[in-house]
Amino acid sequence: MAAALGVAADSPFAIRRSKCAFTLVEMILAIGVAAIVLVAVSAVLFSALRLREVTTNVVDTATPVDQAFTFLRRDLQCVVTPTNGTSKFLSGSFRVGTGITSTGITSTGVSEPAVAEIFTATGALGANAPWADIQRVTYELKNSTAVSGQRDLYRSVLRNLLSTTTPFVDNQLLLSGVASVKFSCFDGTQWQEVWDTTDPTTVNTNLPLAVRVEIQLAGANRTAQPIQLVVPIDSVTRTNMVLFSATGN
Repeated sequence: MAAALGVAADSPFAIRRSKCAFTLVEMILAIGVAAIVLVAVSAVLFSALRLREVTTNVVDTATPVDQAFTFLRRDLQCVVTPTNGTSKFLSGSFRVGTGITSTGITSTGVSEPAVAEIFTATGALGANAPWADIQRVTYELKNSTAVSGQRDLYRSVLRNLLSTTTPFVDNQLLLSGVASVKFSCFDGTQWQEVWDTTDPTTVNTNLPLAVRVEIQLAGANRTAQPIQLVVPIDSVTRTNMVLFSATGN
């Protein structure tokens, strides 16, 4: 070939041309190295995709719980002073306990008794809600319409407290797939599962110092321990009544 082109076989040009080509061994080594690199990159890529999927599932599961706790925390922090069995302005009852019967107008479709009924100043004025910011909020469980055997946590809101007709109750779905919900009130020494300020003969006529909410999830999200939320209550009812001593002064 070199002789046909007029180049001697032992010339430097012919030697340089022969060294520019890849041998079969070099090609096999290059393909092997590329395959190893691709396998390593694929492993890292699939691990990252798997991690993103797991993280997305965790976030999707925790987001509804965080939203429910946001509503619970805001409602409990803004509770108004209790009535203590009497009629007072800018006040309302505070009742907690499994099996309580909601007073006044109840929401439709309640499959179980409410677990909490409070009056809180979390209502916002609007064109469709021209009432005061005090509203009655009831937390209750209802049978799930999507999954058989599970229950959902609802937040029922009554805004028009002075209505002479049947008022509208807004039922808001807070959390799906709930096994149980329990409210506990702290009186300064211990946690009590029942708290009712509407009864004038009860010992607990004031607001508790703190409220603990325990939510037990159901189904695949069920854990060994329930999810807990503790909210301190800053509102304390003071009395301006004159206290008489034993001498009558």
